[in-house]
Amino acid sequence: MNTQNTLGQLKTLKLNGMAKRYEAILSLPVHELQDVHSLLGIITQAEVEHRDHTRTKMLLKVSKLRYHALPEDILCNAERGITREQVLRLSDGMFIEKGQNVLISGATGCGKSFLACALGRSACLLGYRTLYFSMNKFLEALAQARLDGTYLKWIKGISANRLLILDDFGLKELTNDARIALLDILEDRYGNGATIITSQLPTDSWYTFIDEPTLADAIMDRLSASAHRITLTGKSLRNKKNH
Repeated sequence: MNTQNTLGQLKTLKLNGMAKRYEAILSLPVHELQDVHSLLGIITQAEVEHRDHTRTKMLLKVSKLRYHALPEDILCNAERGITREQVLRLSDGMFIEKGQNVLISGATGCGKSFLACALGRSACLLGYRTLYFSMNKFLEALAQARLDGTYLKWIKGISANRLLILDDFGLKELTNDARIALLDILEDRYGNGATIITSQLPTDSWYTFIDEPTLADAIMDRLSASAHRITLTGKSLRNKKNH
């Protein structure tokens, strides 16, 4: 049997996980080789793991998360207003499956963005397509989409993500275009995707911030239905390693 030919065929077929594991197996002494069924199972599992790893890398790259954050890095205690149980519950991805939103509020430097990115990273590791926007970047992208006539395509692209993160909501006044875009996105995602929003403003004041009663009613209705609300408290963590 021409093992090098087999190896080449695996690479040609882009079965890279299988190819790497098969190449490693070929370097083993004959007496250490397992039976054909075991070997087939080993290289098949290697291909599954390789594809999972490749997909996760791709999801993390396109998510554009602001921080390399992990749920286990979140500082949880009574002073911060968040428990380890809350973080673990949101890290399992069920809120995404159920189409529920997460609304995170708190003063500057308290770790809102870090928490949102940690949940976003967990989503990527679970295989959910995720997209992060700071609100400034969101408004810039919206203006560009309106300018070049790609608004509907842009909205559709955002809706393709199972998890959307909008960071620092409330720092910059919303234009009417922004209000309508936000409603369009939430309408498309209602029941099909989850949205995480962070803000220095308490969630009770978001209606006033949106500043247009009809649109504010519609936006807040879609945002707050079955939403998880987290209010982070305590001292600023801006200069600390752990969040």
